[in-house]
Amino acid sequence: MHLHEYQAKQLFARYGVPVPDGRMTESIKTAVVAAKELGGDRWVVKAQVHAGGRGKGGGVQLVDKLAAVEQVADRLLGSQLVTRQTGPQGLPVHRLLIEKPVAIERELYLGLLVDRARERVVIMVSAAGGMDIEEVAASDPQAIQTAIIHPAVGLQGYQCRKLAFGLGLAGDQIKSFSRLLGGLYQLFVKEDASLVEVNPLVVSAHGEVLALDAKVDIDDNALYRHPDTLELRDVSQEDEKERAAAEHGLNYITLDGDIACMVNGAGLAMATMDLIKLHGGEPANFLDVGGGATAERVAEAFKLILSETRVRAILVNIFGGIVRCDLIAEGIIQAVQEVGVQLPVVARLEGTNVEQGKALLAGSGLNIISADGLTDAARKVVRAAGEAGL
Repeated sequence: MHLHEYQAKQLFARYGVPVPDGRMTESIKTAVVAAKELGGDRWVVKAQVHAGGRGKGGGVQLVDKLAAVEQVADRLLGSQLVTRQTGPQGLPVHRLLIEKPVAIERELYLGLLVDRARERVVIMVSAAGGMDIEEVAASDPQAIQTAIIHPAVGLQGYQCRKLAFGLGLAGDQIKSFSRLLGGLYQLFVKEDASLVEVNPLVVSAHGEVLALDAKVDIDDNALYRHPDTLELRDVSQEDEKERAAAEHGLNYITLDGDIACMVNGAGLAMATMDLIKLHGGEPANFLDVGGGATAERVAEAFKLILSETRVRAILVNIFGGIVRCDLIAEGIIQAVQEVGVQLPVVARLEGTNVEQGKALLAGSGLNIISADGLTDAARKVVRAAGEAGL
């Protein structure tokens, strides 16, 4: 689950991580009030969306008049902010963060994430803050330094100092950085985060080290332990289809192709998409209906698929292990009839009672093309999608 910047900074402050003074607002009027409360004669107005690149997309503005705060708030609130991470449709802006600006001397990068290969939390830092860390990693890998944290001992003082030295910090800045990093590590562990990123982490003109930006992702699988964090969820920032899928126990991700996939098992789903691309097609989605696929769940999956107007063919690839293939076939037939699927459907079944399942599909009288093996299924669905597009 993604958090907005203002929510992440509230968490930062709870763990002793210094952040600029700011206020979250949801209206033009309260934006001006927030600026007055902060004082001074300059403010930063930040659109709150679950995407990076807001500055380049016009979602972060430095203003020096209350009238300008009002104008920027009026322009942003209710708009769709388009950045390199949102796609052309953008994301809705319902909240703003009004902050006091910071006189910046240096911009740094700091990130904490899970290295699944090592099964450890890894801390990454770079003196190239404010830039896309992916570009830095590609162009100058030596600019990124890492520390691997052993879960039995946690973050150690020598690791904080080593990273601080690598960033060129000195004196009290090293102490400030170590306290900040210690707070972020505690947040990462206690809040079950999957990513904590500060870009930029800045050294101010007064020598202070503070988080100018904040990005926090919480592990969805751990949200049952954090009901208060779950309340921070902003469904307006989520893909509508992915949200609907989750409500029915489906794992769904929207893609850009025209061949819809319905598969039981994440690994099999990935292999299915790979084979579709191998044979010249483009998958329209990742859809895992789970090991216990039922007729009801399959029907909901078809509804999701058909809500995408660009879909021209559907590939159903099911391995009958927990559920028998004949029961899966009955579910597919029932779902196709219930939803009224008009698109060509290619079905590949394998596993327990596979012959009975294939017989049911063949005798259904529906536009369901049976496939023998995954390669055959991929070829048939790519051909069917091509013919449907003619």
